[in-house]
Parts: sequence; structure tokens; C-alpha cells
Amino acid sequence: MPEARARIVLAFDFGLRRIGVACGDTISNAAAPRSAVHVTDRGIDWSAIERLLQQYQPDLLVVGSPRHADGSPGELGERADQFAAALAARARRPVQRTDEYASSIEAAAELRSQRASGQRRRRVQHADIDSAAAAIILERWLRGEGRIDD
Repeated sequence: MPEARARIVLAFDFGLRRIGVACGDTISNAAAPRSAVHVTDRGIDWSAIERLLQQYQPDLLVVGSPRHADGSPGELGERADQFAAALAARARRPVQRTDEYASSIEAAAELRSQRASGQRRRRVQHADIDSAAAAIILERWLRGEGRIDD
């Protein structure tokens, strides 16, 4: 049975320099990249995340879980877990996890292809890749792929 109302979902692609962000909903099952959140020596820009939460009023959050091709945890796994826990506590919303294997590689290839074909005019920046990866993570989650039970 289809959902009665769209649930708004924000997704995050955790990184040590930037956190990619995407927004989507459970009716269209589509995701769109948003501006990445910067991480500095002082840590995550939580005020930027709080502005996103205010702007989109998501029903739930999705954080990518770095995995290797064999499904084992990636190098950033523990840090991504810490981010997901802190996000859940600060946002007071449910956080679900999904496998993000190769999402950044897929995002970079897609953006470079768009640039080569003329669909995209400006240079591909790292922040663009991070948020495009967050959109891929969210679309996978919306399709029910790679969900991780915590």
C-alpha cells in the first residue's frame, strides 16, 4: 500500500573534510544534492546542519556507512558511526544507516560525464561530489538497497 504522505529524508555522506548532503522524499523516491557541510580543525559545522534541519524539517535522517566491496567496515566506519550517533542526539530524529560503497566514485563519474556532455558548465568541486554521493546514498536507501540494521 502506498504511503499516505511523503516523508522528507535528509542523507549525509560523512567525510573528514566535508559532509555531503542530499534531500528527498518517500513518494517521489528521488534525491537532490544540497550544499555540503564543511568540517574544519574545530570539527563539524553543526550550525549548518541545524539550518538544514530547520529548512527541510526531515522526518528521518540517513547516514552512509563506509564499507568495502566485501561488506566489511571501511576505514571511516567508526567516525561515521560517531557522526550518526551525534546527529541522532542533536536532531532528535531517527537515523538509519545504509551501505555507501563506491557512492563517491559513482558520483564523480556522473558529474564528470555531465561536464563532458555540456549538461554541467562549472568545474566539478569536491563538495559537489560529496553531495552527489549523498544523493546516491539516499536513492539507494529509498529503494531499500544496502540498509544496515543497527
